[in-house]
Amino acid sequence: MKAWVLKSICDLRLENNPLSFVDLPMPEPGNHEIRIKILCCGVCHTELDEIEGRTPPSYFPMTLGHQVIGLVDKAGAQSRRFKVGDRVGVAWIFMACGQCDNCQAGRENLCEFFQGTGRDANGGYAEYMVVNENFAYHIPDLFTDVQAAPLLCAGAIGYRSLNLTGINNEQTLGLSGFGASGHLVLKMATHLYPDSKVLVFARNKSEQEFARSLGAYWAGAFNELPPFKAHAIIDTTPVWTTIVQSLLNLHAGGRLVINAIRKENVDKEALLAINYSDHLWMEKEIKSVANIVRDDVERFLELAAKIPIVSEVESYSFEEANAAILDLKHKHVRGAKVLVMAK
Repeated sequence: MKAWVLKSICDLRLENNPLSFVDLPMPEPGNHEIRIKILCCGVCHTELDEIEGRTPPSYFPMTLGHQVIGLVDKAGAQSRRFKVGDRVGVAWIFMACGQCDNCQAGRENLCEFFQGTGRDANGGYAEYMVVNENFAYHIPDLFTDVQAAPLLCAGAIGYRSLNLTGINNEQTLGLSGFGASGHLVLKMATHLYPDSKVLVFARNKSEQEFARSLGAYWAGAFNELPPFKAHAIIDTTPVWTTIVQSLLNLHAGGRLVINAIRKENVDKEALLAINYSDHLWMEKEIKSVANIVRDDVERFLELAAKIPIVSEVESYSFEEANAAILDLKHKHVRGAKVLVMAK
C-alpha cells in the first residue's frame, strides 16, 4: 500500500518535502482489531509538532495522521463492534492501558502508556491502517467524509477544552487563535451558551471576518483590547505571546485553557513580560489540555450531529500531503485541511 511517512525530524522553514511517499506492506488486523480502507485524513498542527521535533514520533519511519475516516475492510479474530463496510473514524487516542488509576477513572488522556495515532503508531496518511476496535468510532451519516475528519481531533479536543473552561451561559468566552479547532468551538459555544458573547483573537483580517460570519460578538488582532474581558479564554496558537496577552484579557477568577500539545520557542522571551499583579493575580487560572479520551470523541460526535456542526474544509489530494503540511505551516488557515485518498 502507499503511505506518506516521516523519516526524520526537520525544519519546515527549510524543508519543502518533509514526508516521503513509500510502499508499505498491507497491515493485518490482530485480535480485537479492524483494518480500515482510508477515505480521508485531516491535517493537524500536531503533525507540524511531530515533524519539527516538539513531540517527535516514538520511532521512524512513522505514518502521520490522526483524523481518519474510512471503511472497515477486514475484522480480526474476536472483533465484534463493526462489520465490513462500516464507516468509522480514528482519533488522536490510539491506545491507553485501561488498567491504571487514570484509565479506571476515565482519564485515559493521562495514562502513562497513552499512544497517539500517527505519533506512537502508524496513522492515516496511508491507504490502510489497523486499530483496536475499541478506539474506533461510528461516524454519523449526516457528515460527508471530509466534513467528518476534523471532528475527530479539532472538534473533540475543542469539546474537551470548552468543558474545561467551566463557563456558564451569559459568561464571555475568548478564543485565541481561529483555525480548525477554533471555528468548531465557536459553533459549539453559540449553541450551548446562546446568551454568551464570544471574543475572537486572530492573526489576520480574513480570519477575523470568518469568525464574525460564524457569530463572534467581536474579532480582532491578538494585541487589540476587546470591548470587555472574558471569563475564560481557550488558546490554540503555537506561540507564547498570545498566552501573555490572554492573561491580560481575563476577568478576575478567569481561566485560560491552553489547547496545544507543545509550544514553539520562537517567542519564548515573551514569558519574561509576565507581571504577577497584571497577569496572574486575582485568582486567575491556567489549565492545559492533554490529549482526549474516547468519551470526548463519542459525546462530541453526538453533539455535532445534533446541532449540527459542519466543518469548513479545504481539501487536498492524497498526492499533495507535503503541500498541505507546508500550507498549514506558512499560510493563512480557514477552517480545516483534509487529505482525500482516491476512491
